[in-house]
Amino acid sequence: MSTSNIPSVGISELPNQIYKKVLKNANKHNDQVLNLMVVGESGLGKTTFINTLFQTTIKERTTHYKRDTSDDLLKTINTKTTNIEITRCVLEEKNFNLKLNLIDTPGYGDFINNNKAWLPLCDFIDEQYDHYMRQEQQPFRSTKFDLRVHAVVFFIRPTNGTMKPLDIITMKELSKKANLIPVIAKSDTLSANELVEFKTKVRNCIDEKAIRIFTPPLFEEDISANVDEDTTNNNKLAIQHAKQLIESMPFAIIGSEDQYEVNGNKVFGRQYPWGLIEVENEAHCDFRKLRSLLLRTNLLDLINSTNEIHYEEYRKARLQVNDENKDNTHGINMVPAPVRKLSHNPRFKEEELALKRYFTEQVKVEEQRFRQWEQNIVNERIRLNNDLEEEQNKVKKLEDQIRMLQMKS
Repeated sequence: MSTSNIPSVGISELPNQIYKKVLKNANKHNDQVLNLMVVGESGLGKTTFINTLFQTTIKERTTHYKRDTSDDLLKTINTKTTNIEITRCVLEEKNFNLKLNLIDTPGYGDFINNNKAWLPLCDFIDEQYDHYMRQEQQPFRSTKFDLRVHAVVFFIRPTNGTMKPLDIITMKELSKKANLIPVIAKSDTLSANELVEFKTKVRNCIDEKAIRIFTPPLFEEDISANVDEDTTNNNKLAIQHAKQLIESMPFAIIGSEDQYEVNGNKVFGRQYPWGLIEVENEAHCDFRKLRSLLLRTNLLDLINSTNEIHYEEYRKARLQVNDENKDNTHGINMVPAPVRKLSHNPRFKEEELALKRYFTEQVKVEEQRFRQWEQNIVNERIRLNNDLEEEQNKVKKLEDQIRMLQMKS
């Protein structure tokens, strides 16, 4: 039966309805949140990278060149730990606000013994998933505080050899919980051939260890969709750009907050005796591609994949464990809190040991006080018994005297 002359019933208007709804709720997305975690050893330029990425001073740099005394050095060594520092700010560009939560991890890889240095990072990510999950269980969910990590930029130290075992394990563990983006820090310390060789080694290591890194979606099916020619060309360009980003991983980056004039334009770069390296020149490094992945083209993909993949995997695992262990008859399915693992952090471990020592000393003091108090009670009981016995003897003597007097009378 031919349907060419039959008027439509309106089903085909659904995309237009969705489009109108998106426009109506545009203000809702005007304050987008980006939670960005940076992980890497000290001295790899994480702070400089963040300030260069957003072209503003978000985090102040700390100098590592001050001469310390032996006491200061010992204190610094004792406080070197995989810590979590959060810097919050609001960035505005063309009337659009981005709420940035920068999660820094100072102290990672700075120990002599870096056993389980990745655990505080994984614990933090799990805690944010748990916190968000509990907010979803509340009666009023219109306002939720979201600190789920959308992207983890992992800084790899540039060497002529292979990656460190600590970095491999940390990348593998973090990739299970968040969108991992590996970068080669300070790539200007390697020659062009050394950089290509090192990139190949990192890629091979990622493949061998089955480390999941974030890759931008290609959406090749959009090319064959029934759309106009301009849209098809734009889709082709987007797919080509995504392939370029994938081929460039891990990104070789250079960071600098210093500006130099090149052909009448101010550019960020690093000046050397043999020339200038421009941060945003793709012939010099991959910084521009990394910025495109994080902000310009795939920011929403990072946020959606965090919510739809990593958070859902965590939520599913938590609920499955809850279903296996639940034992209630009222139909209430509350998710138990996960076991905290802060004792894996060396700093918290030292504090835990100090608290245990203090607790043991206090217990000894209280036990000594209790023994003294018990001894005082025993002594007081003995004294009272003696007094009672004396009084009983006096009473007995008086009774004897009364009896003697009665007999005489």
